[in-house]
Amino acid sequence: MVRTLRQAAAWVDKVGLALLFPKDDVVLPSLWEQVNGSAAANWAVRDEDGSFVHWTKEMSFLWGAKDELPAQGLVCVGKHVARVATCVAPRLVATLVAASEPYEPEGVEVDVLAAITRDGPLTGPELRELIGVAKKEIDKAVATLHRHLLLTNSHLVEQDGPWGALAHDLLARKWKVPKRLPKRGAARRELATLFLAAAGEVTAADLSPLGWRRKEAAAVLDEIAEGRDAEGFRIWARR
Repeated sequence: MVRTLRQAAAWVDKVGLALLFPKDDVVLPSLWEQVNGSAAANWAVRDEDGSFVHWTKEMSFLWGAKDELPAQGLVCVGKHVARVATCVAPRLVATLVAASEPYEPEGVEVDVLAAITRDGPLTGPELRELIGVAKKEIDKAVATLHRHLLLTNSHLVEQDGPWGALAHDLLARKWKVPKRLPKRGAARRELATLFLAAAGEVTAADLSPLGWRRKEAAAVLDEIAEGRDAEGFRIWARR
């Protein structure tokens, strides 16, 4: 059971890649399951009428940990896989970048990157003020840049009200990604192996959270696993 930031970081380093919370169609493990002991969504304590009273102690820990892990340089956290919050072991950040498809930012994304490159980590409200566009546009640009591994979570910035604002930084700067990346083929084999280790057996579609086409995923799996046909699907298992 994970109870401290160091334990969380050690577990992420062990598995390499994990979601923050479980997602039904993604075979990766989640940090929530390690904190909570199961995938059950028992996030809050509620009264007899079902009204929210307070977060459970497990949720209280994870809610803070998701920001403190990247802030302390322990775990890379961002919407990098399956469009949801993902935990990446620092040792695998360059591998994830090497395995990804090249992406050319456009529109507001270019302005967001330019502002963060120039001024350092910035929050959504700060980006809106600097660039002068609506929240919806900034949020969409930031999410896209996370997905393409150009931005990542940096730290939480305190502000007026009950909630802080998350600052975003250049992923390559935050995690010191080297210019000389691993070979793409080797990087993809390593990531596919993580999915296999998590699930025991996978289909090409199970690797889609990485943004790979099924044909590409199948080719990688053919290199590292034993494939068989079952009920019209191709399934790969660890050798």
